[in-house]
Amino acid sequence: MSGLLQLDETLFFWVNISCQNAFFDWLMPLLRNKYIWVPFYVFVTSFLVLNFQRKGLVAVLALVLAVALADNISSQLIKKSVQRLRPCKVMEPQRDIYLRVPCGSGYSFPSSHATNHFAVATYLMLLFGNLFRWVRLPLFLWAAIIAFAQVYVGVHFPFDVIGGALLGSLIGWGIHLLFTKMAMGGKLEMNTA
Repeated sequence: MSGLLQLDETLFFWVNISCQNAFFDWLMPLLRNKYIWVPFYVFVTSFLVLNFQRKGLVAVLALVLAVALADNISSQLIKKSVQRLRPCKVMEPQRDIYLRVPCGSGYSFPSSHATNHFAVATYLMLLFGNLFRWVRLPLFLWAAIIAFAQVYVGVHFPFDVIGGALLGSLIGWGIHLLFTKMAMGGKLEMNTA
């Protein structure tokens, strides 16, 4: 276990310190801001409802459920059980690490940002995968960059975001499986009429 924690710390320093540059210093805090993504969420919601009517509305509700589950499981259940301290609580900011946003008061494992965004990305990749195959890679990269940003700004260790990514992917897959088969009655199909 100590070897894994040492690897985690080494990866943290590589991302937080070695990757440091002025562009990332500007971009990464911005990417982790939930309000910056509101236009994306409005677009996805509108696209689903306008193009798929009832199934689209069910898909939006499933997406909301995926985020609610991801956030509560990561924040309320796992973080409070594991109680891993954030790097900005363990190390001295501006001496040992670069802290680019406020540290946060909660625990570190798993990253809720990573959990939530991977839940959304996985759900949407599976939902749109047959209709729009090209969307898979951009959605994955979107979630991965937000997860990377958590480490870059100094509030999470790499294993926190990897754990969050795995948890979020599992939740997104489970919600997709449940809603596609049970609530939507099958996969999305474009209205050609």
